[in-house]
Amino acid sequence: MIDQNAASADPVSLASDDQRIEWLRISPWLAMHAGCLLVVFVGASPVAVGVAIGLYFVRMFAVTAFYHRCFAHRSFRLPRPVQFVAAVLGASAVQRGPLWWAAHHRVHHRESDTGRDPHSPHAHGWWWSHVGWFTTRAGFRTDMSRVPDLAEFPELVWLDRHDRLVPLALVALLAALGAWLAHAHPELGTDALQMVVWGFCISTTALFHVTASVNSVAHLIGRRVWPTRDHSRNSMLLALLTLGEGWHNNHHWCPGSVRQGFRWWQIDITFYVLRLMAAVGLVSGMRPLPERVTAARARGPE
Repeated sequence: MIDQNAASADPVSLASDDQRIEWLRISPWLAMHAGCLLVVFVGASPVAVGVAIGLYFVRMFAVTAFYHRCFAHRSFRLPRPVQFVAAVLGASAVQRGPLWWAAHHRVHHRESDTGRDPHSPHAHGWWWSHVGWFTTRAGFRTDMSRVPDLAEFPELVWLDRHDRLVPLALVALLAALGAWLAHAHPELGTDALQMVVWGFCISTTALFHVTASVNSVAHLIGRRVWPTRDHSRNSMLLALLTLGEGWHNNHHWCPGSVRQGFRWWQIDITFYVLRLMAAVGLVSGMRPLPERVTAARARGPE
């Protein structure tokens, strides 16, 4: 269990200027949420809903595989051109740039569920851990000292500084697709605005809150199998929604492993796809489970 003395040491002060919400800077994020309400006016069509679902899972994979397992934990390697494409896909999820994401996540692991963990529901409350922490001045900063390995790639540094260009490009592409479909295939019942509402606003909002639940909900609800120093827990439901990230207690026990579903029944779709990518040469250096896990699996069910 977590050291309660550590949890109260040098905590993040939510009353400081650095922890005040930057309302102007988060206005595009708020507008994205408000855009979901436009579904009342634009309606739905099979093609728009299908695009929303497809983009949810493609970008969820980009966050879980690339932003998380590759950039934050270096659990596998990508060829440099593929690495940049992976970073662009991750940035399309509207979770900021790859260096920003990795730097904050590394702090989470180093200080997990202590007062220095900016998104711990135990130290700062559920709502702050879910959405509050990243809306602040401190939350906007990329601590380059945390990611010197990633800072060696100028293309990733550039993308981290200009990460908003990717979601804007996605919105433009969705609008163009919807407009073309409205003209070329009116029988599909979609248009530019409907495609943006479903393909971007609804899909991205759902993607964000499911991803954020790994930090908030998965430190409160679920099963603890491994004696980590934090409150991380495993959740089958979150694992399915996040393509494997719901095995959060597993991950905190072995954060460097590319695999998060340790047992055969712990579905980890991200890991399965990465194995396919490795088979065709797009992924290398996949870090396996350590001996302490394989030995425990051999002893029987958990």
